[in-house]
Amino acid sequence: MSAENLPDSNLIPDEVPGIGTDAPIDTASDFETLMGRLKENPHDPETWKRLIDVAESSGDIPRVREAYDALLKQYPNTASAQTAYLRHFADNNATRSDAEELLNKFLRASPSVDLWNFYLTYVRRINSPTQPVSRENVRKAYEFALKNIGHDRDSGAMWADYIQFLNAGEGSSAWDASQKMEALRKTYHRCVQIPLENVESLWSQYEAFEMGLNKITAKKFMSDLSPAHMQARTVLRQLTIHLNGLGMNNQTGIFLPAPATFSGQERQLIARWKAYLKWEEGNPLAIEEKDNALLISRIQMVYRKAVIRMRYYPEIWFMAYSWTTSVGRKDEGLAILKAGLDANPDSFALTYAYAELLEKSQLTKDHRDFTEIHSVYERFFGVLRVELARLTAAASEPTVEAPNGDATDPEAAPADPPTEEELAERKKNQEELPELKKQYSNAWINYMRFARRAQGHKACRDVFGKARKDEYIGWEVYEAAAMTEYRCNLEDGRLVAARIFETGMKKYSSDATYVLSHLGFLLTVNDENNARALFERVIGTFTPQEAKPIWERWSRSQYQYDDLEAVLELERRMAEVYPNDAPIKRFAQRHTYHSIDAIADHDLGFAKTRKLATVSNSVADNAIGSTNGNGPTAAAQSFPPNPNKHDRDRDRPPPPKEDKPPQLPPILFHFVSQLPPRETFDGPVFNIDNLMDKLRTAVIPSSSSGARSRSPPPPPRSRSGRPPPDYGPYQGPGSQPTRGGGRRY
Repeated sequence: MSAENLPDSNLIPDEVPGIGTDAPIDTASDFETLMGRLKENPHDPETWKRLIDVAESSGDIPRVREAYDALLKQYPNTASAQTAYLRHFADNNATRSDAEELLNKFLRASPSVDLWNFYLTYVRRINSPTQPVSRENVRKAYEFALKNIGHDRDSGAMWADYIQFLNAGEGSSAWDASQKMEALRKTYHRCVQIPLENVESLWSQYEAFEMGLNKITAKKFMSDLSPAHMQARTVLRQLTIHLNGLGMNNQTGIFLPAPATFSGQERQLIARWKAYLKWEEGNPLAIEEKDNALLISRIQMVYRKAVIRMRYYPEIWFMAYSWTTSVGRKDEGLAILKAGLDANPDSFALTYAYAELLEKSQLTKDHRDFTEIHSVYERFFGVLRVELARLTAAASEPTVEAPNGDATDPEAAPADPPTEEELAERKKNQEELPELKKQYSNAWINYMRFARRAQGHKACRDVFGKARKDEYIGWEVYEAAAMTEYRCNLEDGRLVAARIFETGMKKYSSDATYVLSHLGFLLTVNDENNARALFERVIGTFTPQEAKPIWERWSRSQYQYDDLEAVLELERRMAEVYPNDAPIKRFAQRHTYHSIDAIADHDLGFAKTRKLATVSNSVADNAIGSTNGNGPTAAAQSFPPNPNKHDRDRDRPPPPKEDKPPQLPPILFHFVSQLPPRETFDGPVFNIDNLMDKLRTAVIPSSSSGARSRSPPPPPRSRSGRPPPDYGPYQGPGSQPTRGGGRRY
């Protein structure tokens, strides 16, 4: 097999990595059962491993093919599975063509050193080491492999094997010997500048090689290469720290990533991968511009490894796409998005990026065709609707109140009460359903945006017409359609937008947020009559708590533009609905403009209170977080007080005191200021709360002969600090929203 047709691989281990731990099963029924189970849930790694175990145990090659092909379709580029698959064909001359076909299929996209080593082992086995033509095939295979995977930290053994292979070559003439020495020198020059695990050993070998040829020229060569080699050794230490945090060391068997749960541990892993990828993008090896292709190849392989390991995390796929397109490889970026959507068909980020990339590609064409983009969105909606239907059905299941079945039917079998796990799952579904509906609405809104941008206003209306028929959309779609008409329809946009809002009222009149949006639109376009009619129509249909934002929005408009008699009547009505609100609160609101609240700042002293609080917090933070008395650390810098805490409601009792940093005595202040910064501490870190609990509850034996009962520990002292001012619903000048916003009390 020629080396040109194949990419690189890793040394195959003596034994196939363990695939399953259960006893082998060798029946067709078990195999079919597992296949059926995986069709229903293809994201179950353990069932996939069990399927491979059953196929391997059967010894039936067609079944092995079916199992591995199915697994590699679900988990592409899984090197451990590819290597195990190849072993069924590579050792048999009769199936050599099958092995070569699989190698050609697997290698080029693989970032696995193991798979490339498998390829080299295979090439060396089928080529005689004594034949010049065969040796040349092996040499080309090594060069091919090292070009693709030689920058990987774990490829050091491959470089060492190649050097040994070159050393073993016999030179029949002085010219051949010279060529051999030159090939070795070039190979050494390449590998000692790469952060390989054995880079120091390779450097020592290279030094001995040059010293054995010519000590004078050796010093020159070593001196020229020394800076790059030292850089590689430095980068190796940093690289090892990054890779050790990714959990890829000492893994046995087939690694299959599980769907994302975004647990705390998974979030830490995502953060470590992102840090590593950004570090690689930063060119830590300081590769020169003339060798930019080498840098791109290195980062490309790193991203390929990342999307294999982190298959179900769209953010990693998006990073790979962003970097790939940033270096001008748009076709590869498109392929990455396609592969990412195969793994994560419900990803919003990947769907939007894919649609935008397709849209951008059409903008340069004379005859634009956006059919594929429409298909992308329709397919995406189909995926989301399946999950919405599942959540709707699961969330609507009635909760079993009693375990005795139907009390009205004496013959009815008693119903088992739901378990805690079932109740927790049902609650989870009920919480996820409204969130997914909002996200689903967001997808429709982006679809409308695309249609308007690419195909005009009529296409946008057509998309909105489809959305209105969808049972899962939220009010946000109506609002987006109305505002699009208002902004983009220069003829009758205002009237059309008003009709859309009014149409939405038939479906969402019980949603205070939608009503608030509708009211805000009418006030914005100065439609006072319809705004007043809407307000009076809906304000009595909500509870006081639900109606509060609507009252606030309407009152802000009336305070600005209505006459005093109408304003006072409005305040009378609000006082009836909200009797606990202090009169000065509404009076101050009436005289506020944007964030300027002179009554709060001047008459009630909130401006001075904020300044005093800022100074107090700054002093405390400087005392606690100072570094050698020079100022607070980054983690201990003070934050400005929250102006929303202030209020004029003097009729209500004050709220509980707020915790704030303690005021240290001068002697302690001086002591704390002399302590080194906390970032310099590298010793063990204790959980202080747990430690203090242990100390408080510890029973210490008495020194006297008779044991005495130990009194319970006193409760911890509350932190000292100035109590906040007398608060109520009014939140001071800082709570005044920016233009168009709403104040909440």
